[in-house]
Amino acid sequence: MTTTHSASRTARERARAELTREIKEEARRQLAASGAQDLSLRSVARELGMVSSALYRYFRSRDELLTALIIDAYDALGTAAETASSALPAADIRGRWRAACTAIRDWALANPHEYALIYGSPVPGYRAPEATIGPASRVPLAFAGVVGDALASGELAAPPEALPVTGALAEQAAALSAALSVTATSAASSGALASVPPDALVRAVIAWTQLYGMISFELFGQFVGSFEPAEALFAYTVAQLTAFVGLR
Repeated sequence: MTTTHSASRTARERARAELTREIKEEARRQLAASGAQDLSLRSVARELGMVSSALYRYFRSRDELLTALIIDAYDALGTAAETASSALPAADIRGRWRAACTAIRDWALANPHEYALIYGSPVPGYRAPEATIGPASRVPLAFAGVVGDALASGELAAPPEALPVTGALAEQAAALSAALSVTATSAASSGALASVPPDALVRAVIAWTQLYGMISFELFGQFVGSFEPAEALFAYTVAQLTAFVGLR
């Protein structure tokens, strides 16, 4: 009897997981068609041939469904960056940085609507819950980990023209370093991140925002008629950002 009950529960869990996947896939199709602001549980239920009340057993609100999509997107992007970086030897600091940058661009080009969901215009009326913070931290942690490893191996040096980081900016950088150290998944990474100087961390953040700005320009058609296709410009930009961060 226990075995039968367990098998029945497992079958229900599989069925629930499959329907949850179908709901999110339909939601992504609607994101691509009309954007996050027009997403509704009612329209998703209609396309899946369900009544709205049945869908509410899986997601209690549109915002809860959006949160699930956002977490999935952050996790997919984080996995892409982490996998690309870890595929190279730990000592290949510049190679790991370039690989992570390239993986992020590749993922964005392959998943433009999910990229827009997490890095595009805010969705009116939606406020991301705390559950999104961990997944959203995966990409910056991947970059910060490379910078920390570069420092530990003597491969990090400020470029000659670098400006000093002082005052409020230095305080913010120190607070960010401490937060990243707490979020890091291993003791070794935590120690490396805690040791990163404020100026190096600020340069890494600048490089990170420049990277996303360039990807957004390419993705949303801002290079049409100029740097299109953008592969050469992207490769040049990543090389420049690598030097700007101070990765030898």
